Amino acid sequence: MSLPRVVAVEPDSPAARAGVLPGDDVVAMNGQAPRDVIEYRLLADEADLELVVARGGLELELTVAKDEGQLLGIEVSSAVFDRVQTCDNHCEFCFIYQLPPGLRKSLYLKDDDYRLSFLYGNFTTLTRFTEADLERVVTEGLSPLFVSIHCTDPERRAAMLRNRRGATSLRWLRLLLDHGVEVHGQIVVCPGINDGAVLEDTLAGVLDEYPALATVCVVPLGVSRYSGESAMRATTRQEASAVLDTVSRWQEVFLRVLGRRMVFAADEYFLLAGRAFPPADAYEGFPQHENGVGIARTFTTDFAGHAPSAAGGVRPGFFAAVDGAPAAGYRAPRAGGVVSLLPRPDAPVGVLTGEYGARVLAPLVAGAGGGRVRVIPVENRFFGGNIAVAGLLVGEDLARVLADEPPGHRYLLPDVCLSNGLFLDGTAPADLPRPVEIVPTDGLALRLALVSAPRPAVAGPERPLRAGSTG
Repeated sequence: MSLPRVVAVEPDSPAARAGVLPGDDVVAMNGQAPRDVIEYRLLADEADLELVVARGGLELELTVAKDEGQLLGIEVSSAVFDRVQTCDNHCEFCFIYQLPPGLRKSLYLKDDDYRLSFLYGNFTTLTRFTEADLERVVTEGLSPLFVSIHCTDPERRAAMLRNRRGATSLRWLRLLLDHGVEVHGQIVVCPGINDGAVLEDTLAGVLDEYPALATVCVVPLGVSRYSGESAMRATTRQEASAVLDTVSRWQEVFLRVLGRRMVFAADEYFLLAGRAFPPADAYEGFPQHENGVGIARTFTTDFAGHAPSAAGGVRPGFFAAVDGAPAAGYRAPRAGGVVSLLPRPDAPVGVLTGEYGARVLAPLVAGAGGGRVRVIPVENRFFGGNIAVAGLLVGEDLARVLADEPPGHRYLLPDVCLSNGLFLDGTAPADLPRPVEIVPTDGLALRLALVSAPRPAVAGPERPLRAGSTG
């Protein structure tokens, strides 16, 4: 087990007064070695705290005096201090298997850890879940959790996961729900595998066996050019329409039986099918907003100047747990910031986004800024395939597009494609051939960016978020 390293100490905090220094390793807190940032926060909240830290080969005992409710003032280096529970499934549709070679090693970590589900919203299949895990989730109130269902037929689910435990692991879902844990489900629909009649049976199974699920999102398969699975392919327009029809029918069933819609289709399906997005109230508070359900609707609503949606925030992205950071409330906001060297606030504006995002933004910004605003769709050649979401844009593709754009314009880029200031290919905004302004990925932020001058040039946030806690 690695020790949590102190990367920052808040000045004049209880930890600072006790003598904790950046670079210290936390060995024990009140005699207990925390396994992860969840236990760390629980221990850090105790009023009387004895710390053991390792420094320069020595172990030091420090007594921390703090008032009840006062934060300890330490920021640690990671979210999980013991070994991350890795995934032993071999799903054909797993995006980790579809990454190009040569990226930083952390991106290839395939986890199935309920703690990262709680901390970051990662989906777990529960194939490595245990009785001890269940006890901890229930006793410590680790809720909500996010579970990959894919299908409820045991044999088909085992085949999709390529793991015989896939046939039985949903028993843990039943137990989690029985103990009152809030759980959100996900179904990744692979054309020809678990769509059509199988999707119908899965939603029937959800109603029959797991009606206490908070929500279920239905998302299309993403296929990069690096996929080696011949059975995996992009969803067609006709198949997208069929999925939307199925989801719509089952929403009516769930409404009639449970009083809520339960199941929601991801935004990509509406774009693929060429259909209008549902009204805001059809999303019932946008509970699966972070997983691509209702982002377009909240974006358009906020851009129009209405009250900000309850969903707020941005979708963390597939790799949030790799480079993200659980803040004081566990869930980390994305680090914002601006990279801008432009002297003219009245310069023409180009909004950079993925090909899906461009279809949402184009009608919104038409005519904005006196016609000086345009949307610049960026084809994702880095991943290729059907990857077209803004969250997977990389510096290589952005640089290619920006090199052909005129200098002296303002270029806005959504922060959803950055994690700790880096794109997935390891490049940074400062590496791009044109200065860019990093804008939070929501409609209100974009609208404000279009009507206001760029902020002073900075390399990023003043205090970058790290994986850890200021608890």
